[in-house]
Amino acid sequence: MEQRAAELPDAEGMRSYTARFVTDMSERSRLPLDYTVASLRLVDLVVDGLRRNRPVRAGVDRFLHGLGAYTGEVMVRRAGARWVDLDAGQREMFGQPVGVRMPDGRVWNPLGKVVKRFEHGPGESIERFYLLLHGRQPPGSRRGAAQRAACGR
Repeated sequence: MEQRAAELPDAEGMRSYTARFVTDMSERSRLPLDYTVASLRLVDLVVDGLRRNRPVRAGVDRFLHGLGAYTGEVMVRRAGARWVDLDAGQREMFGQPVGVRMPDGRVWNPLGKVVKRFEHGPGESIERFYLLLHGRQPPGSRRGAAQRAACGR
């Protein structure tokens, strides 16, 4: 059941990878993963449930990667992020082949954040991670549109 980071798809394949994971989880566990920000609280609860049994991380890596991909896809759909392939330095730092780039240019590692939640517990909340993200932008909005509207331009 282990899945190494090298087995994850590239940025272009992350949306379909996530969709397969969500479909599988919905069919098996009836988890309401609907790509809303509120559903990230469910990700926290699921990871906490995994931690309760204190499994070896390698035994749940595939599941953690799926939850991380789901978290990233919420960032894409709700905050204006996009999936990106990480360069060699970023791969070394994050331990993942992909991340998400926010509209302000910052790169985040949602896959690694879910692993941190598993390893360190509630202090690494996925929901809080999203809510405190810098550079969030509502989908469909253009960079600077709010500032132009405020200035009457």
